This record gives sequence, structure tokens and C-alpha cells, in this order.
Amino acid sequence: MGVERVIDGVHFVPMGMANAYLIEGDDGLTLIDAGFPNKQALVFDAVRRLGFSPDRLKRLIFTHGHFDHIGSAAAIVRETGARTYMHPLDISVAEGGGPFRTMTPAPGLLRQVTFRLFFDPGKRVEPVAIDQPLTDGEILPIAGGIEVIHVPGHCAGQVALLWRPGRMLFAGDVCMNLMGLGDPIGFENLSEGRASQRKLAGLSFDVAAFGHGKPIARDAAARFRDKWGNNASASPATTLRPAA
Repeated sequence: MGVERVIDGVHFVPMGMANAYLIEGDDGLTLIDAGFPNKQALVFDAVRRLGFSPDRLKRLIFTHGHFDHIGSAAAIVRETGARTYMHPLDISVAEGGGPFRTMTPAPGLLRQVTFRLFFDPGKRVEPVAIDQPLTDGEILPIAGGIEVIHVPGHCAGQVALLWRPGRMLFAGDVCMNLMGLGDPIGFENLSEGRASQRKLAGLSFDVAAFGHGKPIARDAAARFRDKWGNNASASPATTLRPAA
């Protein structure tokens, strides 16, 4: 299956071992993340299955600058002319195509094995230019409003994105939903990663999407609170306000 509806206006695009998401808006389509290299055809096929031509893809927002999230970005931008967005701490990595900052495996045998299989800091991908840096707390005027939340730990420039009209959180790699909600495969800074997980557990949302693993389509915030909420310390500035 090339594309799968999550909620009205949001579609899950499986890209092998990583995920991308398409958001529909009156102002065109927005893609969240771009998968591994050579996966751009999956995005274009998903766009066409939704009844659009690739030139309706207007924006490409990255949750962070790892190769499994930016790998097909340059090819997608060449085809569509999409405007690109990323947190400043990861822009130099994306625009250089690597190298990638080192990480250490997350706790647990499964994460350690997966980390050794898939993470290669020396890997290079085709560079992609970033048009607009993302700022923590800003509301992007896209598809009715997307809130940017800086959540470092797995990656210094990691952001989560809160699509306000659909009360949907795009968590990137702050966590995964593979065999249950849990850690990503690794962290650049474990203590920052834990703080970011608690930060997301303090937000209000209904649906959650991940860079790896299936979306959670209902009661997602409760799942986050159950996992990381005991010491949640989200500031008022990062808590979702009621949608207009």
C-alpha cells in the first residue's frame, strides 16, 4: 500500500524502514520527512493516489537531519520545488549531506542490536538546501497551523510538530512505536532525550505519528503520559492550546 489515511487530511506514507506523512491543506500538500535515499517514487506515487500532481507538494518539513529522514529530500525538491524547513542545529548536516553526529544506543538489547545494524554516522546522502529555519514555539501558517516544538536528545535539531486542526503530533524520533511505544534506537544525549519525552507527555493531542512504527490513531496523549508522564514538566509555552 502506497498511502494510508490516518485522520482527515493526514496520510501515512510507508518508506521502507522509515515513515513520511502528507498533510492536505488549501495551500497545497506538506510532507513531513523524506525517508532513506532513493525512496522519492513512493512519495510521488502517494501524491498521485490522493489525486494530486507532484507540483501540489509545496513544503517539506524535517523533524531532524538524520539520513533516514532526509535521504530522498533533494530528489523530491528537484521534482516539486517544495520549500524546506529544519531546525538550525541540523541545517549544516542536511546541506552537507553528512557526516552525522554520533549517537549511543538506547537502553535495551533490541535497541542496541538495531542501532548497530542501521546507524552509520559516516554515511553520506545527497545534500539538500534548507529554505527556512524552524524556531521553537512558532506556529507555521501551514494547513491551519503547525506548532514547532524543539525536542533534542535523539538529535540536537529534533523537532516535534503539532498539527493543531487535527490535534495530531508528529513525534519524529523522540520515540518509536515498534512493538509498543518506546525509545528510538539511540540518543546523542540521553538526559535531553528523556526530558523531551516528558515534554511531549505533557502536551494535549489525540493522534501521534512516528518516524518508525505505526501511528497511534486515538488516545495517543494518554499513551505518552502512561510511558513518560510521571515527571512531565512541559512549560505552558509548549502545551497545545484549544484549537480555534
